[in-house]
This record gives sequence, C-alpha cells and structure tokens, in this order.
Amino acid sequence: MAQRGLDALLICTEPEVRYFTGFHTLFWLSPTRPWFVIIPRAGKPVAVIPSIGRSSMAETWIDDIRTWSSPAPEDDGVTLLVETLREIAGRSAGSIGVPMGPETHVRMPAGDFDQLRRDLTGHDFVDATDIVSKLRMIKSEAEIAKVAYICSVVSDAFEGLPQLVSVGDTERQAFAKFRIDILQRGADDVPYLVGSTGLGGFDDIIKTPTDRTIGEGDILLFDTGSVHDGYFSDFDRNFAFGHADDSAKRAYETVWQSTEAGFAAAVPGATTTDVWKAMADVLDAGGSLGNSVGRMGHGLGMQVTEWPSNTATDNTVIEPGMVLTLEPGLTWAPGRMMVHEENIVVREDGAHYLSRRAAPELPIIT
Repeated sequence: MAQRGLDALLICTEPEVRYFTGFHTLFWLSPTRPWFVIIPRAGKPVAVIPSIGRSSMAETWIDDIRTWSSPAPEDDGVTLLVETLREIAGRSAGSIGVPMGPETHVRMPAGDFDQLRRDLTGHDFVDATDIVSKLRMIKSEAEIAKVAYICSVVSDAFEGLPQLVSVGDTERQAFAKFRIDILQRGADDVPYLVGSTGLGGFDDIIKTPTDRTIGEGDILLFDTGSVHDGYFSDFDRNFAFGHADDSAKRAYETVWQSTEAGFAAAVPGATTTDVWKAMADVLDAGGSLGNSVGRMGHGLGMQVTEWPSNTATDNTVIEPGMVLTLEPGLTWAPGRMMVHEENIVVREDGAHYLSRRAAPELPIIT
C-alpha cells in the first residue's frame, strides 16, 4: 500500500473480509446487509459492520469494530463508513484502494457506492485488485493443509462411489448419496456439486440433478467443490455404468494424459499459459474437436475458483505456494464432452498432488 501510495484499502466481499479478519459466517448468504473492513497503511484493520455481527467479529483479532443497526436502506452504513474512511485516509484528500478488476465486485448497492464517492469528494478511489490477488494466490502452509484435508476427504468419497450408486438410481438420488457421503467423511459443507449423466456421454458439465434414471451404458460426471474450515477442494471424476465404448475410453485417456502434461509444466517460473499450452497440445494430438470451457484450471482456496486462470493469454508467473486446479476438457464427438480435474500445490521442486490421482482408465461401475 505504501509503494502504491494508498492510505486505505476498502474491502467488502466475504472472502476478502475473512482473509484479513478471520470473520467466518454463512450469514453472507443474505444479500440484505453490507459489510466493510478498512485496512490502513499502518495498524490493524477496522471493521464497519452491521450490529448483528459484532459478537462474531469480536472473536477475531479485530478490536476496532464500529457498527450500525441494519438493514437501514435510507443509510445502510454509508455515513459511518465515510466517517471512518476520513479518519483513516484523510479528512479532505487521500487515496483509497478498492478491488475493481476481474473476479471482484463491490458488495453494496450501486447507489450507496456512488453516494460514498460523492461524500468523499477529493479522495481518489483506485483499483487495488493486484494487491489482494497477489496475497491470496500464495497460500500459507496452514491454508495448504486445509485444502489438502478436504481433498483427501473427497478423494475417499470418489473412491467409494462405485459402491454407493448404481443403475436404476435417479440423478437426484445419486447426487444426494454422494453429498451425504462427503459430509459423513468429514467435510463441513458441499456447496458446489454439479455433473451429468448420459448414454455414451453428455454435453453439459455444470448441470444440477434431474429425475433422469441412470442406465446401462451411461457415463457419469461428478464435479464438487467441498469445504473444510472455509477452504475448498475442486475436482471431478468420470464413471461409466456397465460398459463404455472405445471412443469414450480414448477421450478419458486423452484428458488424463493432458493432466499429466499440465502437472509436469506447473513449476516455479513457468506461467499459467505454459501449463495451458502443455495440456492443449495433448488434447489437440488426441483429436479434440474443441474446448468451449474457456480455461483449463484456476486458483483454489477460500473460493472454489480464484486467481489465476490457466488460459492461452493469462501469463501469470507460477510461484511456490500456489494452489491450482488442472482441468483439461475436450469435445470428443458432437454433443460429447470429457473433462478431468485435479488439485495441486506448487513447491520449490515442482507440483504435488493434493487430490488423489484419478485412475488412468475410465472406471466402470458394474
């Protein structure tokens, strides 16, 4: 912040507030109340929050907690926030950083944000995305341990899946069984579980379950972001029921080998684009008809997807401490997709798996 000339950093989204304070609650699911934390150039953060959150915030390391009674649509914390920012950033002028770039948003009504800037005329609001993203991309050992734990839980659940679901289950039943199993094995929550079933394959990898009945020859994809102590896993597995044709098996082997190439390329000093190209080359050689997903992996941590993205143009330099997903996907026939995903941590000596490596051949549930 000093190097950038920032007097204050204003954050107002759940992962950023939790990252800097430790404030962890599901109350963010309600869109009614805004929450703010101000980080001064020197000293501890200051929380400006609805009074309902004072007790929980007081359990963190934050001791300057300023509250108002919310909801109050006529002035939902704006006046208190303006007063606090003037105190920290300067009465009449100052530079206030706010994350404004990709994968960020301002979690307060647009009209209130406009009012905030009008009330702070003379202060500059500048984009501070790079400051926050750089911090969060490099994980501490404690953060890595949390991701490793939930990856182990979900790996166990995927390995037990053939004994859990079968032909005759509906998608809703299969999804429910899998979610319950993950919870019973030690996850705190399974907020993200998508997938598909289809005879010989499918063309949608982000569906929620339907009443469709699973039959012989179907292929199943489960992709889950499960949580332990606020940190996510995010990987998928594919299964066939009864049998699979040779083209589906080849597609599976192609994305598996593509993941191997991405894993080998994920070393300190390489870029996310290098990782993308290593995976893309294998997919192209395997007869891919295209990849419409837009990227082949991303950062992972307090959110199921974080910075950076493995794309042809991202070019983020990989550093030790990054936790990433490798997610090659291909269209291997019209209306047929195959996606594979693993979770890794990058160390000084290269990549290490956090998820337990998938089988090299398409698993068949009999």
